[in-house]
Amino acid sequence: MARGTMSAMPVKHLLILGGTTEARELARRVSLMMGKRVRVTTSLAGRRATTPALAGDVRIGGFGGIEGMTMYIRDNAVDVVVDATHPFAAQISDHANVACTGARVPRLQILRPGWRLPPGATCLEVDGLNGAARILPRVARRIFLTTGLGGLEAFSGLDDLWFLVRLIDAPKAPPPLAEYQLITGAPPYTLEEESRLLTEHDIDTLVTKDSGGAGTEAKIVAASDAGITIILVRRPPPEPGPVVATVDAAFAWVQGLI
Repeated sequence: MARGTMSAMPVKHLLILGGTTEARELARRVSLMMGKRVRVTTSLAGRRATTPALAGDVRIGGFGGIEGMTMYIRDNAVDVVVDATHPFAAQISDHANVACTGARVPRLQILRPGWRLPPGATCLEVDGLNGAARILPRVARRIFLTTGLGGLEAFSGLDDLWFLVRLIDAPKAPPPLAEYQLITGAPPYTLEEESRLLTEHDIDTLVTKDSGGAGTEAKIVAASDAGITIILVRRPPPEPGPVVATVDAAFAWVQGLI
C-alpha cells in the first residue's frame, strides 16, 4: 500500500507591536516553540539608538496611521496581531484596534500590571504629564523625572525646580528645562542604584508613569523607603478587546489560534 503525501501546513504570520520586554520574550518563545508554523515579525517605533536583538523578523518605523497599518496587515498577510507596546503607547494601540477590526484580524493586548505601592508610600496620582507638572510647585524642590523623552515639554515652565532626568538614550537636543542634570541608562535598575541616586542628588519627589514591570520597579521601592513623594501618572484605558497580563497568557492565546 502506497503511503500518501501530506501537504505542509500553511505558515501563519504573527505581527507583534513591540518595544517592551514582553514583546521580546513572546517573539523568542513563539519562534522557538512554533517556528515551523508561525512567521514572527516584531514592529518597533525606531526611537532607540540601537535595535535590540529579537527573534524572527524586525521592521522599524511607524506605519503611517490607521490606513498605513491596515495596508501593512493586508499586504503582508498578517494573520494575528499582539499589541505588546508600552502601557502608555495609547496612539499605536488605538490604531491597532481600528486596523485589526477593519482587516478582521484577531488582536490581543499584553498589559502588564501596574506597580503595587509599598505600604506607607506617599503617592499622589495624576492624569497625564500636565497634571504632574501642575502639582510639582506645591510639593517639590528637587525631582527625579523618569517619564521619558516625549513628555518633557510639560515641565518646561517650572524654572524654580531642579530635575534629575533619566533617559535610556541621550537626546539629540537638550531637555527644555531650566535647571537639570541628565543621566542615561537602560533597565533593569537595582534598588541599591536607585537609592544611591536619590541620596546623591537630594531628591524629594519622584515623577513617573505607572508603567509597571520589574525592570524599573526599584525606583518606587527606593522612593518609598526614603520617604520621598511619588507622583504617579495614571495609565490611559486599554483598547476594547482581549487583554492579558503575562507572556504566558499571550503565548497560550496565540497557540490556541494557530
